[in-house]
Amino acid sequence: MTRWRPEIPSDAAPLYLRLADAMERDIGAGTLPAGMRLPPQRDLAHQLGLSIGTVTRAYAEAERRGLLDAHVGRGSFVRGSLPDLTAPSVLFHAAHPAADPETVIDLRCNTPPAIALSRSVELAVTRLAATAQLEPSVQYIQGTGLRLVREAGAAWLARRHGLACDPDDLIQCNGGQHAIGLVLSSLCRPGDTVLCESSTFHGAKVAAEHLGLTLRGVTMDEEGLDPAALDRTLAETRARLLFTLPTLHNPTTRSMSLARREAIVRIARRHDVTIFEDDAYCAYAGPGERPPPIAALAPERTLYLASISKGVCPGLRLAFVALPPAMPRERLMRGIRAFGYCPPALGGLIFAHWVAEGTADAVADAVQAEAAHRLEMARRILGCAMDQPGARHAPHVWLPLAPLQAERVMGRAARAGVELTPPEASIVSRDAASGLRVCLGAAGDRATLERALTVLHGVIRSSDAVRTDSVV
Repeated sequence: MTRWRPEIPSDAAPLYLRLADAMERDIGAGTLPAGMRLPPQRDLAHQLGLSIGTVTRAYAEAERRGLLDAHVGRGSFVRGSLPDLTAPSVLFHAAHPAADPETVIDLRCNTPPAIALSRSVELAVTRLAATAQLEPSVQYIQGTGLRLVREAGAAWLARRHGLACDPDDLIQCNGGQHAIGLVLSSLCRPGDTVLCESSTFHGAKVAAEHLGLTLRGVTMDEEGLDPAALDRTLAETRARLLFTLPTLHNPTTRSMSLARREAIVRIARRHDVTIFEDDAYCAYAGPGERPPPIAALAPERTLYLASISKGVCPGLRLAFVALPPAMPRERLMRGIRAFGYCPPALGGLIFAHWVAEGTADAVADAVQAEAAHRLEMARRILGCAMDQPGARHAPHVWLPLAPLQAERVMGRAARAGVELTPPEASIVSRDAASGLRVCLGAAGDRATLERALTVLHGVIRSSDAVRTDSVV
């Protein structure tokens, strides 16, 4: 028989809850390892001098929390605790086995670095099922998303993005790409001009092309959008919408200072233009690196996109769009109904549960920590070949290269087994920065990334040598 004598806390909570808390604490500490069979309820009641009813309720509460599996005739078994998301063994774990050295390493997808999340998802679903909260996941829900998910989104934006918003002003989307398509299709008509940085997120280019919109690139400097160039372009085009990535711009990793954001807001107000702020990479900017969002500076005219997929878990397929309080909703609601009727609920329910219990913060912190390790590796291997990004947890880096050299490096890297985003994928206008984006989170583990970066460094050096030797 299993011997386990819990230390029950002395407080005002009901005794059965204190016993369940003691069980959860001992599972978390490893005193009760996963798979361990707990004492029969009658035996534990006798051992602790408690009523059988109190112990039965404690076991039921532990099962409700997803801590136990109970089997009639076999007993109750420990399911295990949430994984330590900061442990190296977890951080090194990829969603798929490490790539064989002879296979291609694909660094094209700008995804968060892999950490082990399957167990956290499993526990969340178990606990949601135990509390009868899974029902919305098999039903149609309201178009803007579940209220409890939007409440979790509002809490997350306030805590992690520095943006206060009402849950009623949030729309739950099926990832950031869905959000971009929804906003562009709702606010623009075919033939309209949308302003953006001279190079921009490839997904925005795809959405604009699909919708028959014209993207007009605005000159950038080291902080992103150049205010004077924006002012001139707005006067010339009379565009009504500006799409911008102010934090860790994709692909160049440039970030706007507070002063730059304030300048952009003044210009937008003068021209009465709506701003669509894609802040997908805000999650990778730490305290002191993250000025207030543009939406906090100009809430009356800014739609704000926060991607949970980019900073927490891609598989949740979850993003939020915060709308200006006075913005009419009907065109957006028609877009929601046209492109999907309603967002899927399961990913949102898991996220809301994670926010409530603190797992979302632990996951985001672990993603940032791994991103910091990978960025330091890129600095060590690539050195001055890469621009220094505007935050210390950047998930991608930028290699400034002349157009012909960028093409040459990409081709030689591909032949050496490393695939990169084509340089033209993000270019909107001729004055766009030329170079290559390297997605550090795309490799399944650090060893794979190190191999890829070493190959890339060698290719860049050989390309430099060829370019220099050809000068006479």
